[in-house]
Amino acid sequence: MSNALDAIFRPQSIAVLGASSKDNSIGKQIVRNLIQYEFQGPIFPVNPNAKVVHSIKAYKNILEISDPVDLAIIVVPAALVLDVVRDCARKGVKGLVVISAGFNETESGKSREKELLEIVEKNNMRMIGPNCMGVINTDPAFKLDATFAPTLPQHGKIGFMSQSGALGMAILDTAKNLDLGISMFASMGNKADVSGNDLIEYWRDDPDTQLILMYLESFGNPRKFTRIAKSITKTKPILCVKSGRTLQGASAASSHTGAIASSLDVAVDALFEKCGVIRVSSIDELFSLAQAFDSQTIPKGKRVAIITNAGGPAIMATDAVVNSGLQMAVLSDETKVALSKFLPAEANMNNPIDMIASATEVNYKKALDVILTDPEVDSAIVIFVPPIMINPMAVAESIIVTSRKVPEKVVMACFMGQQEAQSAIHHMRQNSIPVYHFPETAVYALQAMNKYADWKNRPESSVRQLPIDKAPVIEILKLAYEQKRKQLGFEEVKSILSTYGFPLADSIIAPLDDWKSILDFIKGHPVVVAKLIAPDLTHKSDVGGVVLDLKTEAEIKKAIEGFNKICEKNKITPQGVLIQEMLKGGKELVLGMNHDKDFGPLIMFGLGGIYVEVLKDVTFNMAPIDATEAREMVENIRAYSLLKGIRGEKAVDMASIVDALERLSQLVIDFPEIKEIDINPFMTFPEKNKCKVVDARISLN
Repeated sequence: MSNALDAIFRPQSIAVLGASSKDNSIGKQIVRNLIQYEFQGPIFPVNPNAKVVHSIKAYKNILEISDPVDLAIIVVPAALVLDVVRDCARKGVKGLVVISAGFNETESGKSREKELLEIVEKNNMRMIGPNCMGVINTDPAFKLDATFAPTLPQHGKIGFMSQSGALGMAILDTAKNLDLGISMFASMGNKADVSGNDLIEYWRDDPDTQLILMYLESFGNPRKFTRIAKSITKTKPILCVKSGRTLQGASAASSHTGAIASSLDVAVDALFEKCGVIRVSSIDELFSLAQAFDSQTIPKGKRVAIITNAGGPAIMATDAVVNSGLQMAVLSDETKVALSKFLPAEANMNNPIDMIASATEVNYKKALDVILTDPEVDSAIVIFVPPIMINPMAVAESIIVTSRKVPEKVVMACFMGQQEAQSAIHHMRQNSIPVYHFPETAVYALQAMNKYADWKNRPESSVRQLPIDKAPVIEILKLAYEQKRKQLGFEEVKSILSTYGFPLADSIIAPLDDWKSILDFIKGHPVVVAKLIAPDLTHKSDVGGVVLDLKTEAEIKKAIEGFNKICEKNKITPQGVLIQEMLKGGKELVLGMNHDKDFGPLIMFGLGGIYVEVLKDVTFNMAPIDATEAREMVENIRAYSLLKGIRGEKAVDMASIVDALERLSQLVIDFPEIKEIDINPFMTFPEKNKCKVVDARISLN
């Protein structure tokens, strides 16, 4: 066997330990499935109390079997599993699927699972489970259904991994109802040995698996998943439902970045964005996308044409296209003329093409043929609301036949009269046309396909390594740890950012009564800002500790007098005042990092200022990031158009933002002991030399 997992998914022989003839038992259902699905090798039932199971000779234990055994499926009580697995090791079995529960999912079973894994590793075995539903391989050379699911799978090209056994049954049943074929399926259970990472790596190299679907509840090693998934998604799409959408610890976060990262499910989103995995929020959405990815080519562009026999659904589809970031195709004059030759005068020849309720299968065939030959169209959504006088099956056949003529373009269908058109829908799905109940679902699937197309076509780039002398940063962090400080002072932060090449606004820190230093500084700066500096003062503006637009000595004295009153009122011990040049007219941005214990450093970018946590117009990515990823972070915020310039404004210098994000990424990779960074605001202007860091915070683990 070329891969260790072949013993599980491509066995030549199988033993079922716990095989049974009792009705409603898992041991009976597994043997039945192996037989009914016509496994292409010998099956050895093992049951010390039975001579025969399903008309097949049974064995008291696996050591009685004289033939070699590749895969052992274990369905015995948890207390017996360890002894049974030891027997499997003596027999030379290399693959295990442990269905039995009673392990790490229970407090009393944790030590049992630890011992089970030790036996598996010591004997170079591979194991799915424990506490799982089993595995499937529909390859005709194996025909393996080693599950207790009642639904026998259809052969296809989808690899499906589920961390939930109960969901696994529903998944197999739904896939069959939607005419989706499976190449392999695995219910992972506790993932004691074989992990999701192992499985997708196995499917990466499997020519029969062209699409990977996943239901995940947890990551074993998120960084390893990123590396493996990134090596897959350029050639095979991965669609994933990840449950558990909240992170704990928002109340403990001391920075804007930490608060947002902790209150949203951003770590998983950032991970998937990093490696091109398409995330969905439900099993229903997963299957909506799977229909399209399984049967259609990846679209070459975002231009969509809609063909319909009803105006209402066409409006719904059009709204969905526009709101999803896709484009309504602008039909050529030649296309409109061609449509007018066979459609009634009441029909709309523009996109969406409304052929009115009397449209026949001939109208659908001709209209789709014309639309797919228009070079301005990349994809078509065909909507059919069945009137009494039109045969849905005839319309379905016209869509199938016409779409085959132009296989390089995407065709999706929406049949809204589900009850009247079940046979037609089934016929289309069997012939590679995804069919949806409502137009918005079709558009959602098309949007996901275009997102994947963008990922596939994204240019490759590498992480930039800047020549940095790290010595000053090492000394600063060493001193902070010696003094048991988690928060760095402003001058320390300023020194670190300067070491990493960030442009900084000109400033000084002086005692509140050091008028000479303050006055000397403002001589070279016509307008300044005064900021109160004090320990544990996280957000200065919350207590009035920031005063803007100071031009005269009198204004500065008044501001400092106010700071003294604030300190007295709030019982704050001041460290001094920060006097800084005031940068006017730029855009306030925030750059940040939060170190997640599982995912590592998460880089944040977005609109800055005091409303960061309210607006939450931010994007995240996992460090390290390259220039392409940094640019995408900038382009993906909702307010990106503000940075590009509106109403005659010039665009800010994007290169400065990308450069700053790359520098931040290298800093947090170089020093993993940094827990959080907030650079807020980072003032940006059209002129590169004006773009500067105004304020920043750094806290340590």
